[in-house]
Amino acid sequence: MQNLFIGKGNLGDSPTLKRIPRKNNSGEEFSVCSMRVYFGRYGVDQATGEVGQIGGFWREVEIYGSKAEACAQFLRKGARVLVIGEERDFFAKDETTNAEVQVIKIVAEDVALQLTRIESITYKQANRPAAARDQDIPSDEDVPV
Repeated sequence: MQNLFIGKGNLGDSPTLKRIPRKNNSGEEFSVCSMRVYFGRYGVDQATGEVGQIGGFWREVEIYGSKAEACAQFLRKGARVLVIGEERDFFAKDETTNAEVQVIKIVAEDVALQLTRIESITYKQANRPAAARDQDIPSDEDVPV
């Protein structure tokens, strides 16, 4: 990654999932999850001396593959997320003027749900190989929280 981006933000809407055919005409598809995230900037308010939001910016975020599927399934509007990825320039047509405009997107390596605003979490059964079960090797679910 040449332009490493790490930021915490909130989803402006629920993510959208698209399945796009691969270019090799194999009939296979890959998943793309798109979302708009607002990354707030925080600092000390000069008038009150209190820490608060002093600005921020919106970015389109895309993630691919199985992580795209998980984002589309579990994330919703307003969710607080940590995004790790790379900023990339794209060009798009402005719908009102039909002019070409530059757009900066984040192509995410990972999107992690932040624990604020979470009411409960349910874990599914771990897929451990039989050898690990037989040797009683602890899994993540065996670690007390």
